[in-house]
Amino acid sequence: MPKATTTRTQPVRHSRVVCLVSEEEMRIIDEYLKKYRITNKSNWMRETLLSFIYKNLDEDYPTLFGEHDMRR
Repeated sequence: MPKATTTRTQPVRHSRVVCLVSEEEMRIIDEYLKKYRITNKSNWMRETLLSFIYKNLDEDYPTLFGEHDMRR
């Protein structure tokens, strides 16, 4: 019987990012994950990091006029 093919909804991830944290930082992260019942740590890290980046990119989007000029 041939293997069923499925379409991927998410891209295949090949790149690895490594981040070192202190024991205290790790304890804080673990407590947060436990408190909010987050079981997929890598997915949470990826979503948290990318949402922070997207938010900053959206706020820093270049505009035609400076903030001072627009508030007048």
